[in-house]
Amino acid sequence: MPLLRFFLALLLLLPLGALYAQNRPATAPRPAGPGPQPVKGTPVELLPGTGELRGGDYNGVKIRKLLGNVSFRQQDVLLYCDSAYQYLERNEIEAFSNVRIVQSDTMTITGDHGFYDGNKRTARMTGKQVVMHDPRMTLTTTALDYDLNRKTAFYTVGGHLVDPKNTLDSQQGFYDTNSKVFVFKRDVHLVSLDETGQPTDLRNDTLTFNTISKIAYFNGPTRIKSAQGDLYAEKGTYNTVTRISNFAEKAQIETPGYLLGGDVLVYDQVKLYGVATGHVSLISKKDNLVLRGEQGRYWRALGRTKLFGARPVMRNISGKDTLYMAADTLLSVEARPNRAVQRPILYAWPKVQIFRGKMQGRCDSLTYDRQDSIIYLNRDPVVWQAHNQLTSDSMNLRFKHGQLDRANLFSNAFAIQEDTVQNYNQVKGRNMIAYFQRGQMARIDVLGNAESLYFTLDGDTVLSGMNKSVSATMTLRFVDNKIKQLTWLTNPEASYIPVHELLAENKELKAFRWRPAERPTRRQVFGKHFASDLKQAKPKPKAKTKTKTKAKVRSKAKPATPPAKPATPTAAPRPPVTAVPAAVRPATAATPR
Repeated sequence: MPLLRFFLALLLLLPLGALYAQNRPATAPRPAGPGPQPVKGTPVELLPGTGELRGGDYNGVKIRKLLGNVSFRQQDVLLYCDSAYQYLERNEIEAFSNVRIVQSDTMTITGDHGFYDGNKRTARMTGKQVVMHDPRMTLTTTALDYDLNRKTAFYTVGGHLVDPKNTLDSQQGFYDTNSKVFVFKRDVHLVSLDETGQPTDLRNDTLTFNTISKIAYFNGPTRIKSAQGDLYAEKGTYNTVTRISNFAEKAQIETPGYLLGGDVLVYDQVKLYGVATGHVSLISKKDNLVLRGEQGRYWRALGRTKLFGARPVMRNISGKDTLYMAADTLLSVEARPNRAVQRPILYAWPKVQIFRGKMQGRCDSLTYDRQDSIIYLNRDPVVWQAHNQLTSDSMNLRFKHGQLDRANLFSNAFAIQEDTVQNYNQVKGRNMIAYFQRGQMARIDVLGNAESLYFTLDGDTVLSGMNKSVSATMTLRFVDNKIKQLTWLTNPEASYIPVHELLAENKELKAFRWRPAERPTRRQVFGKHFASDLKQAKPKPKAKTKTKTKAKVRSKAKPATPPAKPATPTAAPRPPVTAVPAAVRPATAATPR
């Protein structure tokens, strides 16, 4: 009977169970939350030895107040102080007086007040003097934040870093104790001492310093000052051990008298040797001299700078004229205060080209004495001045007040002048001296074995004859770059040949070579290094074109008026009037001096 009652009750309950199963949710609802909660760190352990311990709840927060010889441990971190508050539930510690944090027995931070988060393993230290010390350096600041997991520290209130050879100051800093790399920002100042104790001073706004390699990396305007000169760049590295700088972007070496720059510059302060590449320039502050090229070498101890690659060019501004000089290689030797004997000299070789106003020249090698303003041309030198060409085995050009004053031609000297009808007046001899005034030929003295051919013109347009003469010495005088007088000295022999008796073979002296095709142009000499100067020189030809146009307009306005003719022969003198009969009678024409 009881068993029957049990089955009857079970049958009655089955419908109720099915109804409940239909109405309940399939899964239990989960409360909405902010996401995964941070995992609490290892609890900070209070070490034995604390003088006094007080516990209690303050505003519902459980706090331990610890006094005297307080010390804590969390894994590889030890914290020491005179007193502290320990927040047990938050796993945090606030430490006071003589606070010291030590990690792995290698890194130590000390200060007056510290806060340590045991869950995040971060520390903040403040005080009159917060010191962070590891075996490679010591950092001093007033507030420092340290992440013990990442082993990184940073400050934003100014810091001072010291190692055995360097001191570094900045307003902001970040230090990674794993890589031993510092990043400094704002008002960065690095002072590095060499083996002799001489300082090198580096200043910029952003600097990365590796405390292991002692290499400083910078990005931004940076100046490095030392006893050997100043360095400037906007990107690069500086090795405080080897004293080697590797600069990029507007790199420069500056001394009291010179400035050397390039796109890339490597400079060794120990060997006083630098290598520059890409848009290399050397500027002499004293005498307005600039050298430009593609590659350069700099020997500070010797005072030498060598430029080569892409035809380096020298520019020397003096007065209204500018001297340009191009060659495959340029070598500048600077004058230095401790060596009074050393003169500022420029060497150029090979394939030298010169351009200065109406004067151009070329030779194989050249020496430019900048102190005395003398240029020595060697190996097949040629100089063109207006319509004059000068050649010899060797030659020197002397400048005075920025103008060509004199040219000395040594051995096989030859001077040629093209006249208005394309005849060539010629004079040759053993040696020759050419004098200039205001940039124009004024006189030529031929010294030894002098020979000359001079064509006489009627009104500068019609050939009338030719003078041929031989003498031990000879003098030619010029007016407006044209020969006006010949004077023969010592045993002269002269003859005059009228135009109808002239033969082609008689119109040239032996070794005659007229070389206009070799005359350098502005574009050839300036090259790409002074292309801007070439553009500035372009307006001048336009002014001449306008003048010619005006002259044509005037001639059309008065077509009936014929061109003016000289009233007398003296109005347009034939060069020279007294020289023609003198050629026939050399005895009376010779003017001994």
